[in-house]
Amino acid sequence: MGLCMSKDHDEEEPSHLVPADGRVSLIATKEAWEQKLSEASRESKIVLANFSASWCGPCKMIAPYYCELSEQYPSLTFLTVDVDEVTDLSTSYEIKATPTFFFLKDGQEIDRLVGSNKAELAAKISAIVDTQEQCHS
Repeated sequence: MGLCMSKDHDEEEPSHLVPADGRVSLIATKEAWEQKLSEASRESKIVLANFSASWCGPCKMIAPYYCELSEQYPSLTFLTVDVDEVTDLSTSYEIKATPTFFFLKDGQEIDRLVGSNKAELAAKISAIVDTQEQCHS
């Protein structure tokens, strides 16, 4: 498990959105988003995107768990999008609450979870990974 923190800003406190070990990528631009989706598609990986905000209490609470999940499931691509930094993505995905987790395959939404429910997030990841493994068997 790594300490969760955001990319460097001039702020003194980390926003607790991204792990220091790099298993979760912080998306700061729409171009970076498109590049990560393209890479995941080429590698036949499911993308789990966490739309969150540095000021959001539930986002901060689930961030360390999200970091742990990224280490448990290396077959998935874990991304974090700060809704205040990449507003065009937040708008296009119709984010109305944070955190909102999107599961994407080849850029298309296959599932979503609104809120910081650890058990439900883990269950959705497990179900998607199991389905993915059955498809590749």
